Amino acid sequence: AAVNVGIRVHIEEIEAIVNNPEEPNFENTILAYDKSGELLYKTLEPFYCLISAETNDELQELAYEVSPMLSEHSSSITLNEDLFKRIKTVYESRNESNLTPNQLRCVEKYYDDFARNGANLNDEDKEELKKTNATLSKLYLQFDDNVLKENNTFKMYLTKEEELAGLPQNVIDAAALAAKNDGNEGKYLFTLHKPSIIPFLQFSENRDLREKIYTGYFTRGNNNDKYDNKELILEIMKNRIKKAELLGFENFAEYRISKNMAKHYKTVKDFIMDIWTPSLNVAKEEAKELQGMMDLSSAHKDLKLEPWDWWYYSEQVRKHKYNLDENELKPYFSLDNVRDGVFYVSNKLYGINFTKLENIPTYHPDVEVFEI
Repeated sequence: AAVNVGIRVHIEEIEAIVNNPEEPNFENTILAYDKSGELLYKTLEPFYCLISAETNDELQELAYEVSPMLSEHSSSITLNEDLFKRIKTVYESRNESNLTPNQLRCVEKYYDDFARNGANLNDEDKEELKKTNATLSKLYLQFDDNVLKENNTFKMYLTKEEELAGLPQNVIDAAALAAKNDGNEGKYLFTLHKPSIIPFLQFSENRDLREKIYTGYFTRGNNNDKYDNKELILEIMKNRIKKAELLGFENFAEYRISKNMAKHYKTVKDFIMDIWTPSLNVAKEEAKELQGMMDLSSAHKDLKLEPWDWWYYSEQVRKHKYNLDENELKPYFSLDNVRDGVFYVSNKLYGINFTKLENIPTYHPDVEVFEI
């Protein structure tokens, strides 16, 4: 309901800009456009925050309903011919309008945004672009939803003490708590979420279990089940190509990179290839070192280094060469310490202050609220 109201109010704000009888200028066009949609964004920001941080089936169902509405709404604004005419008028006179550097940047950015999103297209191509954008928004949502569900579906329960060999106590305690919260007290639950999978790959002495959890993570969306993403990827690629061609670009990579510093996708490709060979050589040397460490292991001697061995033997090399145990560093990188460090830097660079607020309702007991 809030999204519906937000869209309606946003449309009214855009209509007020378009129907303004005054000559277009920064205040009545660019600034007015910049301020429009505030109610809608106030709704969408917490909505998408919840989808990424604390989603459920009801929220996902809403996302599928809201996504095409938002795509259509966005297209109706970026392809609004009368609105673009006003923005273009301000853009063309920008150098004679005594604008501040920030205002000038704002004018140029919004003009470029509209041009990049099809404002200069003919009516037929605009309609085609609207359809393509709507299709892509659904495909992106379904792709992310599939990955999320694959992430949440994988559960590796351990029950034997030998299966926990090598794992630090804090990792074991977290797995026990996760199992308890999942209704399986007395067991140990490991998932594909980063705080669970990374320490497991890094410290677990059980190679078969490392392979199991690694494979689970890197085959998400590729298991030929209802969450498989291969066909979706193909459809996304087809629609991206169509969008890029409609907007006058050679391919989607050229479209995406054209507004960035590199300007052309070939520049990026050349840069990647320039560092590929030396990077590969370094990786091969690292692999030799890890294989050597693996050969010293009685359990894994004469076995070939595999991707699920990389984290574990990297940790062994750190201990062997530098006497460095990452667990000894963890107290210095606790969430509170890292957060306070970020707040400190933000204060020194930008003069921003953070004050913790108590007794504020939140969507999860771990959430903390700060006034900025």
